[in-house]
Amino acid sequence: MSRDRGDRSPRTPRGVGRFALATAATTVLSMTAGGCVVVHGEREIVPTATRAEAARALKDFTTAYNKADQAYDRSLDAGRVTGALADIDGGKLQAGHRTNPGGNPGHVPLQLTDAKFTIPEKAGWPRWFVADTRANKGSSDAHWLLVFTRSDPSKVWAVSYLTILAAGDVPTFKKDNKGWAEPVTADDAALAVPPRGLGPAYARYLQNGGNTFAPGTHTSQWRASRQKNAAKPGLARQYIDEPLTGGGYAPVGLRTADGGALVFFATRHYEKQTAAKGVNITITDPNIKALLTGEVAQSLTLEFVSNQAVLDPTKGQVKFLSRVEGLTGAKGE
Repeated sequence: MSRDRGDRSPRTPRGVGRFALATAATTVLSMTAGGCVVVHGEREIVPTATRAEAARALKDFTTAYNKADQAYDRSLDAGRVTGALADIDGGKLQAGHRTNPGGNPGHVPLQLTDAKFTIPEKAGWPRWFVADTRANKGSSDAHWLLVFTRSDPSKVWAVSYLTILAAGDVPTFKKDNKGWAEPVTADDAALAVPPRGLGPAYARYLQNGGNTFAPGTHTSQWRASRQKNAAKPGLARQYIDEPLTGGGYAPVGLRTADGGALVFFATRHYEKQTAAKGVNITITDPNIKALLTGEVAQSLTLEFVSNQAVLDPTKGQVKFLSRVEGLTGAKGE
């Protein structure tokens, strides 16, 4: 699915306006005593999906995902992916199609098993839930976490985030006596960084550093790598980082048993390589070649989208659990 920096790509071995964590007003159908259907503003806090509905959504996603992967045709799973995953998945499929227009010669159907669903209770739309599964690709003890979102009753469930965690990194979620989870709000003041602020905070961190995020592969080490590669003989690299927060990109979070939250959020990253006069930029990555527009005369700009899974505590630094990145564009100048 992607070229990522830190986590294996799932394919390798957009939802509407406001923030997904916020309680939205919409309509709901209810029965009166006489059996008539009444439309009213939804205020009741209810589970976002039934467990049977969640299981069906996972099955439908897997079927569409495999069809798209086999044919290298992003239209075949377009209705079942959104947000960051749609970009990451789409970039890989587009590149694959241009390289192998007849389809994926190395296709192995993805199997997602042993699914456990964490379904929050909330009012209004959009709605979402998390599926924790095992897969037949990658590490046998890894957990594949998929965030399913649905913007309104007329839409089907689509996956906005897909991330892979080590077995010991899946947190314990806070649940009520019926097993329903608790979502966190966009501006939750009990968390070190409110979920709506994680994308902007991460973009600032990558540019300027700071103490918001704990040291690690996707924070201090990535910054160090960038700084090391920024200026080399004959080639300079510049980086731009942007938060993605609207529609299918909206962050979502679940309260953990310790009072913190597991939050998923998305960002976009650009890397511009500029060569000195007389120096050529050599492209060896087949995905870059496949997505390239323009002619690489002096510079090459790469565009990536990544989705992150972090532990956002009540106090202290935000800890990265996973980051999956996919190439979504390449432009030569």
